[in-house]
Amino acid sequence: MTARRTDDPRLRAASAAVFVVFALNGFNFSSWASRLPAVRDALGLSPEQMGALLLVGAIGSLIALPLSGMVVTRLGARRTVLTFALVNAVGLALAAVGVTGGVVLVVASGAVVFGVGTGTWDASMNLEGAAVEQKLGHTVMPRYHAGFSIGTAVGAGLAAVAAGLGVPVGVHIPVAVLASSIGVALAVRRFLPEREVGAADSARQGDTTGADPATAVEAPSRARRAFGSWLEPRTLLIGLVVLAAALTEGSANDWVALAVVDGFGTTDAIGAMAFGVFVTAMTAMRFFGTPLLDRYGRVATLRLCALLSLVGLGIFTLAPTGMLWLALIGIVLWGMGAALGFPVGMSAASDDPAHAAGRVSVVATIGYSAFLAGPPVLGLLAGLVGYRHALLAIAVPVLVGLFVLHAVRPPTAQDATGSSPDAGSDRPASGN
Repeated sequence: MTARRTDDPRLRAASAAVFVVFALNGFNFSSWASRLPAVRDALGLSPEQMGALLLVGAIGSLIALPLSGMVVTRLGARRTVLTFALVNAVGLALAAVGVTGGVVLVVASGAVVFGVGTGTWDASMNLEGAAVEQKLGHTVMPRYHAGFSIGTAVGAGLAAVAAGLGVPVGVHIPVAVLASSIGVALAVRRFLPEREVGAADSARQGDTTGADPATAVEAPSRARRAFGSWLEPRTLLIGLVVLAAALTEGSANDWVALAVVDGFGTTDAIGAMAFGVFVTAMTAMRFFGTPLLDRYGRVATLRLCALLSLVGLGIFTLAPTGMLWLALIGIVLWGMGAALGFPVGMSAASDDPAHAAGRVSVVATIGYSAFLAGPPVLGLLAGLVGYRHALLAIAVPVLVGLFVLHAVRPPTAQDATGSSPDAGSDRPASGN
C-alpha cells in the first residue's frame, strides 16, 4: 500500500461515510431479522415455511451479486450504494405491508427485492471501502465491517424496544428503513469523487492520457469482462476463504443461541446473551485486529484467526454440559476467529482497482452462498446430533480455507514476471 494519508480531510470524511453506510446496512438487516418471530406469528408459518421464506431472500441476493460488478462499473459506487439501499428499503417496506395484510406472497416478493438490494449494496460498499483503504495506505476494511456489526446491534436493540411496546411490524420497519435511507443519502455525498478514483486507478495502471478519456474507453470493456473474473484461480480461491468466513460467522448468527439453550439446558435470555458475546468478540477483533494485519500481513493474521475459530468451535461443541462458562470462552475465541476473513477477502479481491468490481462480485457471490447452503445443512445435522454438536461441522470449511489462504496475499512485481513472491510480501509497505 502507499504511504498513509490520514491528514487529508476529504479522505477522513470518505472513510467515515463508508463506516456509516456499513452500519446502516447492518441496521436494515437486523431490523427485519429481529422481528421474524412477529412475522412468523402474523402469517402463521411453520418452521419449514419460515426457512423457505428466508431462503427466498438469500436467492434474491445470489441473483444480484454476479451482476453487481457490472452495475458498479456503469453507475459508480456512490450511485450504486444509494440506488440499491433504496431497493433494499422498498423490499423491506413491501414485506412489512405483506405482514400487516397477512399475504405471504407479498412478503416473499418483498424478501426477494430486499435480497437484490442487499447483495448489490453490499458489493458496492465493499468496493468503496477498498478504494478508501488503498488511498489511506493502511488496513481499515475490518473496521468498516465492525460498523456493520454495530449497526446490527443498534437495529436489534430498537427492534426489541418496538416489540416490547407492541409496535407492529408494518409500522416499525417502514419508519426504520426511511431513517436509514436518509442516512445513506447523506453519507454517500462524502464518498470519494468518481473522477478522482478513476484518475488514481489510471495512474496505478500506468495510463498517462488522462482520467476521463481512459474511463470512457475502458468502462464498456470492463463491463463486458465482468464475468471473466469467474475464470481467475486466485479470485475463486479468495472466494473460498470468504465462504469459510461466512459459514463461521453465519452459523453463529443462526444457531448459537439455540445451541446454548438446548445444549446446556438454560433459558432463552442466556442464549441471547451468548449470541451477544459472540457479536461483541467479533466486533472487537474487527477494530483491534487491523494492527495485526498491518504488522504481520494478511496470511499470517488469517492463519491465527483460523486457529482461533477451530479452538473456539472445539471448546464450545465439546465442553461438558455443566460447564457453560467454558463454552462461553469457546464462543469468544470463535467470534474472534470469524471476524477478519470476510473483510480481508474483500480487500484482496480489490487489490487491482481496474478489475475490482468484477472480482468483488465473484467473491461476494461465493461468500453469500454460505447463507444459502449453511442453514439447511446444519439444520439436518442438528436433527441427528443436536444443535451444539452439529456446529462442529463448521471446522471443515475453516480447514479448507486455511489451506488456500495464500490467495489473499497481494500480487507483487515478482508475480507479474512469473517468479514466486516472498513469503512476507503481504505486509503493507511504502510503495507496495
